[in-house]
Amino acid sequence: MHQSLKFYIDGQWVDPVSPQRHQVINPATEAPVGEINLGNAQDVDIAVKAARKAFDSFSQTSREERIDLLERMIDAYKARRNDLAKVITEEMGAPSHLAANLHAMVGQLHLKTALEVLKTYHFDHERGGHRVELEPIGVCALITPWNWPINQIAAKVSPAIACGCTMVLKPSEVSPFSATIWAEVMEAAGVPAGVFNMVHGLGPVVGAALSSHPDVDMVSFTGSTGAGIEVARNAAPTIKRVHTELGGKSANILLPDADIEKAVSGGIRAVTANSGQSCNAPTRMLVPADRMDEVIAVARATAGEISVGDPTQNPDVGPVASKAQFDKIQGLIEQGVAEGATLVAGGPGRPEGIDKGYFVQPTVFANVTNDMTIAREEIFGPVISIIPYKDIDEAVAIANDSPYGLAGYIQGKDHETIASVAKRLRVGQVLINQPRPDPMAPFGGYKQSGNGREWGDHGFEAFLEVKAVLDGTPATASEGSGTKQAVPA
Repeated sequence: MHQSLKFYIDGQWVDPVSPQRHQVINPATEAPVGEINLGNAQDVDIAVKAARKAFDSFSQTSREERIDLLERMIDAYKARRNDLAKVITEEMGAPSHLAANLHAMVGQLHLKTALEVLKTYHFDHERGGHRVELEPIGVCALITPWNWPINQIAAKVSPAIACGCTMVLKPSEVSPFSATIWAEVMEAAGVPAGVFNMVHGLGPVVGAALSSHPDVDMVSFTGSTGAGIEVARNAAPTIKRVHTELGGKSANILLPDADIEKAVSGGIRAVTANSGQSCNAPTRMLVPADRMDEVIAVARATAGEISVGDPTQNPDVGPVASKAQFDKIQGLIEQGVAEGATLVAGGPGRPEGIDKGYFVQPTVFANVTNDMTIAREEIFGPVISIIPYKDIDEAVAIANDSPYGLAGYIQGKDHETIASVAKRLRVGQVLINQPRPDPMAPFGGYKQSGNGREWGDHGFEAFLEVKAVLDGTPATASEGSGTKQAVPA
């Protein structure tokens, strides 16, 4: 049983102001795996004050000092990577191989990426008669989700520290123990007191207190679009910067010349990975109408090959993270059946032979129309909707007919057609023919998928403020006569 009953504030593990125990459930067994204490607005205020106090000195550290700090963080992270993988499997159900080789690995990758960007990043430059300086924005509230717990923490904390910001982290109460290990990594690395702080709690309590706090300069939030709207509302009275990475309903366009076997099987497995709990999952598969029967045959066969079960035994798919998520997914699967979509594989209920845990059958619907609920709403489970199109123009129109715009996928062979389709997609990231992830590629979305970008050098921008310096000091005799004039806005 894990316990994380203290918060990490100002370099110390401290008791909450008003302790409130909260059980964390193992989604594979439905049994408690540990407990945390939930914080409140008073805990948030203490943590923000610690971050504000630390900002004065940390914001003035040199590039070299922050490089040294990130190198120590990487070393400390490596020492705990196996612990992180194990606890991620326990708290949110990721299969052991996925927890070790992707969840825990990508946290280290974000640290290394931030380090490499920091080494050459231009924090100031001359431009005509003025100088532009990029400075740390201040105290940052980092609110992270349960589906990729350590990935999202690392993707926010790493650039924030690289840029000289201080911060308060509120991890998800569904997957809090990986965040506690991350805080222990920060302590082991010697992160200065107050630079990194962590308070466990609920979104409507701790998250709301952070996003509305007058001494917080920016909020970086990853989660549902509905919760992102509330964060923005809470932040509005203090005009703080709000950076969001929200929902998605990404289209996967199989062009007429696509390799159907490879494209369909790859698309199905891309959705079911991480139990479908990825905001950029290609959950709408758009296929030529005259190839629907062929697509259905491959999809049915692929879904039948995907193993579901105890995440410690390395299946392809583990449980979804919580009962609330399980119930939501089941309701949407039932709605897909009720609205007339063709059920190709899976369906309501747990997989055969499993009677406990939040396990969802890999489910494929075909002959879906883009106005159906399962094509509009983010299901966040291993559920795929196959939608027919008559020509490429219609495929692009269907892909863009969504309130979301996080990612788009294209499968095909003709480079000119692929480039044309990619240019027309209203999304933040286009992935062509199942590429490998690139930690330097900006990640974020259009429309209701959020504001701003994470990863690589683009990930620094959220944590930097822009200052223009115009110097009207008269030149010395050796510099020649004349003065520089500032032009009013």
